[in-house]
Amino acid sequence: QVQLVESGGGPVQPGASLRLSCAASGRTFSSYTMGWFRLAPGKERDFVAAISVSGLRTYYADSVKGRFTISRDNAKNTVYLQMNSLKPEDTAKYYCAAGRPTTVWVPSKYDYWGQGTQVTVSS
Repeated sequence: QVQLVESGGGPVQPGASLRLSCAASGRTFSSYTMGWFRLAPGKERDFVAAISVSGLRTYYADSVKGRFTISRDNAKNTVYLQMNSLKPEDTAKYYCAAGRPTTVWVPSKYDYWGQGTQVTVSS
């Protein structure tokens, strides 16, 4: 079992930066691929980024490529999402997920989810 707790969200202006954190409980964090997804009102849960167990492989949605960076610290059982140059369309609730997905951008392939943290980008 893995429990995930996200933090770091909040209201920001366009162009600002935020760093989301996802702290995991349990000793098996380092054996899971970690992903970030987001859910905006009226939309489906969208893939944002994922990172492999080792941290050597990262994956990004086209909409965030070049602006967001995912990283992990297995010693701290934490995964991060550094978000730069935020846009109003990035407004959503952001969720981290853990699993062993065969396809990292598919939400149903993940086994554990956090409760989410809200990011609101508005002037």
